[in-house]
Amino acid sequence: MACDLRGHGETPGLPQECSIENYGGDVAALINNLELPPCVLVGHSMGCRVVLEANRLIPERVAGIVLIDGSRNATSDPTAAESAARATVEKLGYAAFAETLFRQMFFKPSAQADAIIARAVKGSAQFGPELWPRVTRWDAGEMDAAFAAVRAPVLAIQSTTRNAQLQRTALKQGDTSPWLDYLKSKGAKIAIVPDVGHFTQIEAPGKVNRLIEDFVAARR
Repeated sequence: MACDLRGHGETPGLPQECSIENYGGDVAALINNLELPPCVLVGHSMGCRVVLEANRLIPERVAGIVLIDGSRNATSDPTAAESAARATVEKLGYAAFAETLFRQMFFKPSAQADAIIARAVKGSAQFGPELWPRVTRWDAGEMDAAFAAVRAPVLAIQSTTRNAQLQRTALKQGDTSPWLDYLKSKGAKIAIVPDVGHFTQIEAPGKVNRLIEDFVAARR
């Protein structure tokens, strides 16, 4: 099952409602309202934070967690982290910030990449300037607590890493990064998918699907 988060796809959402806390709450509510059995939650990029937040609310309903090409923007002082992120967006202007952010997610030019970037920049224009700083604040202030609430197995499928300037590079087998080291410290199983960009599930769908299928099969 898949859902559109607030402000995404066909789900309405005001800018002030767009946050990891609300998104995680919405996913948890969806699972409860549909009376689903224990689920494997799958999140990509920002969605990694969303599924971790959902798990924090309903850990008894979660059989496993899959994090696809996640990251962490900040590790301490949530207020300062949020302010710094907001200042970066305001300095560049959101359109330029988002264009750079999303374009770096692809290492090979293509019409599909251009279409995804254009849709992402346009679609996030209303809520993005508020959401990005809130994501950074959540990373600094809530990610550790969210991982502390995890009781189910975690699979991390990773294809890229970012430096402090948010510049993205591809990972190779055997590589590590501060994010991967952090995941390992939390007991996550790591699977690297090399030679692709940030949208691992689009550029290497067969590999990603097999990793998820094997992970889900082991939960049955």
